[in-house]
Amino acid sequence: MIIVPTIRLATLRDARAIAEMSRDEIETGLAWSWTPERVRLSIRDRATNVAVAHEGQLLVGFGIMKYGDEKAHLSLLAVSHARRDHGVGGDLLDWLEKSARTAGIERIELEARADNPSALAFYGMRGYERFDTVHGYYQGRIDALRLAKKLGS
Repeated sequence: MIIVPTIRLATLRDARAIAEMSRDEIETGLAWSWTPERVRLSIRDRATNVAVAHEGQLLVGFGIMKYGDEKAHLSLLAVSHARRDHGVGGDLLDWLEKSARTAGIERIELEARADNPSALAFYGMRGYERFDTVHGYYQGRIDALRLAKKLGS
């Protein structure tokens, strides 16, 4: 039986699970920077959407996007290892992009680890294009590729 994830805005009760997924799925090999408190700050921030994907009670993915006047910054997007290649990441990104369009956002930017070819391929298939490299972006050790997507109406 296939369970379709439910996507909704995160609550403060989701913060620990989001932070732990960030630590385990994104921040591998780095010091933990997206702690539960930092995630709670994002959930409380009126200019930020924190979306979660749940299958029943289980968190299977999340995304954090901060909004400006004309562009948004996708700070984090993660899917549990067991649910990758099941469309959860695409569903989360679609949800966040739709929210951005509704808010009048023209462009979404993000950084992806240069050592994560799966993430780079995922974003490339979703229309994100590389526009810069930031050497040592991740704690002075790992480069980031800056990607952007112009949103159509």
